[in-house]
Amino acid sequence: MAFSSSLWSSLFIPNPNKTNRFSTFSPSPSPANHKLSTTTFAIPPLSTATAADVSGAIDGTTIAVLSGGFVAGLTALVSLTDPERRRREQAEEVGGDDKKVVKEYFNNDGFQRWKKIYGDTDDVNRVQRDIRVGHAKTVENALMMLKEEGSLQGVTICDAGCGTGSLSIPLAKEGAVVCASDISAAMVAEAEKQAKEQLVPSALPKFVVSDLESLDGLYDAVVCLDVMIHYPQSKADGMIAHLASLAEKRLILSFAPKTFYYDALKRVGELFPGPSKATRAYLHSEADVENALRKVGWTIKKRGLIATQFYFAKLIEAVPM
Repeated sequence: MAFSSSLWSSLFIPNPNKTNRFSTFSPSPSPANHKLSTTTFAIPPLSTATAADVSGAIDGTTIAVLSGGFVAGLTALVSLTDPERRRREQAEEVGGDDKKVVKEYFNNDGFQRWKKIYGDTDDVNRVQRDIRVGHAKTVENALMMLKEEGSLQGVTICDAGCGTGSLSIPLAKEGAVVCASDISAAMVAEAEKQAKEQLVPSALPKFVVSDLESLDGLYDAVVCLDVMIHYPQSKADGMIAHLASLAEKRLILSFAPKTFYYDALKRVGELFPGPSKATRAYLHSEADVENALRKVGWTIKKRGLIATQFYFAKLIEAVPM
């Protein structure tokens, strides 16, 4: 599943000077020498925008752009509010924690919304279409990473958080032996349906309804795209360690990057929750992810940023030390 939480409700801050941009992936430098570029104009929001969130915010001709000073002012206002209250209310509604909120969302309204974004229907708005492009580029780059060392024929790959199969199906077409999992039964059913329409029976991935913590087995590679946004760093460390324990050669992760501006804008967005109920969202610093990998004996081999107007994701490939 992709970045799915509603960081931005009725407030959106697209970058009017920005066109779609995708990074070139290269051997990984150290975090000290590898810094995300920043700008003085408005920073675009993450890919958590949804159809319901965008309605009323962008009318096709008017785009609101916040200055850095206004963001700073609103960020100060956040300190006087309690955005965690809405998060607690979401959890109480489904009688559980983050995991139950995510499961409930992606089995209901979230499934319908993201099925459209992941699909090829024309029934999407401008923001959703932009997110589709960004997610597709993340999938494309992950696939390129996996294919760089040769044919995928017979290579075992776990696609953890497979969504509707946007990576699992291309992997199977390349001859990989794929285990595809998702916490959402609705997502898994859709992925399996699409796989049966596109693949011969012998090439079908093994589809499993499971959260990340319950996955087991050993694979040549494990891929987890756009899922870490559902994990606070305290839990993300454990999740990264668990995924690494399933991988023998390679681990590919994408996550929403945590920088000063992204964190500030996320907090501002929480002041405007809008009418839709989505999931909680967590940003992660590249250094924290790298530290979590190092603790379990892995190091980042490649890293890059994939960015469109409404979609931002860091994509990394890690290997055992």
